[in-house]
Amino acid sequence: MIEDKLHGAARRVLDLCRAQGLHIVTAESCTGGLVAAALTEIAGSSEVVDCGFVTYSNAAKQAMLDVPAVTLARHGAVSAQTAAAMAKGALKNSQADFAVAITGIAGPGGGSKRKPVGLVYFAAASRNGKRLARSRRFGKIGRQRVRLRSVEQALALLETLAEDAHA
Repeated sequence: MIEDKLHGAARRVLDLCRAQGLHIVTAESCTGGLVAAALTEIAGSSEVVDCGFVTYSNAAKQAMLDVPAVTLARHGAVSAQTAAAMAKGALKNSQADFAVAITGIAGPGGGSKRKPVGLVYFAAASRNGKRLARSRRFGKIGRQRVRLRSVEQALALLETLAEDAHA
């Protein structure tokens, strides 16, 4: 069962999108499908959720989301540029109206001085051209907490896109 806070956020996103006939796609790396799981845990989510991509490896990011090899080589898998490319590719390879993408270092290992454990990049995009980007440095709060906070941030971005579309 997802945390109550995430459940409420997921429900708000689904309700906003359902009211407007809009659909969502997720593109996840360090969260491993937790955003899609948070959304699909709620009954009736099939009216809103189109699909989800879990692209943990660079090869999967390239094959499934069309993330350019040059983006991965130049900026790395954990970067704002890769998150943006993941969101763009998720929209291209789905029927969704909104995409959210997440890539980061959940830990406990894998970090560096430049890209420490707990660094996560987010991108959200809509078919009408709206783009949102965020990065968070959660720190060494534990793998599960980094992942859950990342889900919370991703749902907040989707909610912002849905609210903007509703306005």
